[in-house]
Amino acid sequence: MTLPPEDAEARRAVRPVICYPNDTLLLPDLKLYSAALASASVTETVLAPPRDACSFRVPRGAFFRILSVEGPQVGDLNLWNANDLSERFYSGKTRALHGTHLTTGERMWSGFPYLRPMATIVEDSLGWYGIDGFGGSVHDVIGTRCDPYTGNLLSGTQYHHCCHSNLTRSLADATGLALSEAEPLVHDVLNVFMCTGFTRDTGQYFMKASPVRPGDHLTFFAEIDLLGALSACPGGDCSSEHSSDSAACHPLKVELLVPEAGALGDWKSPERNGYDRSHGR
Repeated sequence: MTLPPEDAEARRAVRPVICYPNDTLLLPDLKLYSAALASASVTETVLAPPRDACSFRVPRGAFFRILSVEGPQVGDLNLWNANDLSERFYSGKTRALHGTHLTTGERMWSGFPYLRPMATIVEDSLGWYGIDGFGGSVHDVIGTRCDPYTGNLLSGTQYHHCCHSNLTRSLADATGLALSEAEPLVHDVLNVFMCTGFTRDTGQYFMKASPVRPGDHLTFFAEIDLLGALSACPGGDCSSEHSSDSAACHPLKVELLVPEAGALGDWKSPERNGYDRSHGR
């Protein structure tokens, strides 16, 4: 520890500045999306089994809904452009634009050079939770995903049902890629239903029992053609651990909902980012 300077408190008292003010972002038309959702019908349902993952495809202009069923359960969500797997969800930039946790009206953004909305949250049954006294909230973009490499690093385990592993197998099954080809495409996630934050004394990432209960859901509008993968985390509600064969785990359900023809009017899928890369990167 170093001794603080005489003006330490003055330095700490400097007011913060938001890095990426988002008041210039084009807001999603939630009224239009909600009306389209009201006309939508469920056309497909898939289940992510406990400690496993499922994949699903959503055409642009449709919706998908993730539901808690049977018991409290969190999930790790990956999204790719169904027509170009190099375009995938960018949790870091999403966090910079919207904050540490997502809710209704906020978007999942893709990485460079695309940087456009992939999906917009249109319903969040846990929106009431807000930020609790520990600084925790739900649906985070601050964690990565439980993975076997970190487990081996910290405790020497060889655990094969981490979300990273589940997502890798699910993507390989959905695309026909070899596991070695699919794994590099798996990326940092939206932690659906997971309750997380940072400790105020050490700044460490924490988790706590999720408030999710059967019937809770998170509904998204697909801004582009999507391939998704969802892992039902081996930690269950993540009240104590996240890579476990003993935690109570439950499936998660994904519904595909297609609105009536014409429900979206003249809506168009967002174009890729307009930055001109020919002038240098």
